[in-house]
Amino acid sequence: MRRLFSAMLVWQFFMASTSVAADLTDLEQRWLSGIWPVVSYARKAELPLDIVVQPQPTPGLTPLGMAYVDGRCKLVLSMRGNAKAQTLLDRIDPALLDITLELMAAHELGHCHRYLQGAFDVLPAGFTADPVPETLDPELRAAFLAMKATRREEAYGDLVGLAWTKRHHPERYVALHAWLFSQRSQDVIRGSDHDTRAWLRLVDDSALLADPSMFEGAAAAWTLGLDADE
Repeated sequence: MRRLFSAMLVWQFFMASTSVAADLTDLEQRWLSGIWPVVSYARKAELPLDIVVQPQPTPGLTPLGMAYVDGRCKLVLSMRGNAKAQTLLDRIDPALLDITLELMAAHELGHCHRYLQGAFDVLPAGFTADPVPETLDPELRAAFLAMKATRREEAYGDLVGLAWTKRHHPERYVALHAWLFSQRSQDVIRGSDHDTRAWLRLVDDSALLADPSMFEGAAAAWTLGLDADE
């Protein structure tokens, strides 16, 4: 998510106020409760992260997303008038709900990390994108390149989410990996922007995510996946 917001409640967790919390819906508070361990991690790591709650109806948007504005990451909740927010909760095994929400928040924190490093949508050194014929319609060419860039970033986010799970809920890694793979397999078009299955297959046993830093652990597996994707 990279768009700006004309109307929003910004909850900077360094100075979170009870008045802002009182304005939240029960659904928003449920999501925040589930993702809070990841938010607390970001606070301890002193990452420039704000929580943004969109107060206007946001039907069809992803309930939890990440934006980057003026050097700060914005963890965005788009839940009002948005059936997806409750439907997604209802489809998660209650026994796995909180740690699944943590995985989702860690995924978004992976995007934040890439933004802060100035690397979002950028291939690492040593990699070049497959050439796209110059004769291709310019709009189609741009859309194809954007799709590939989005898939790369979604893959990195997925790997950070799983790296978080490996460190904080290792006994649930297999279940969370299976859940994420299932999500990425539903109604997917091979090679589309959320088809991260090639990367997920690399970490079915979590060995590639062993680095003490979840971001570096994710990067190691991500780079291996790039070898096949580019």
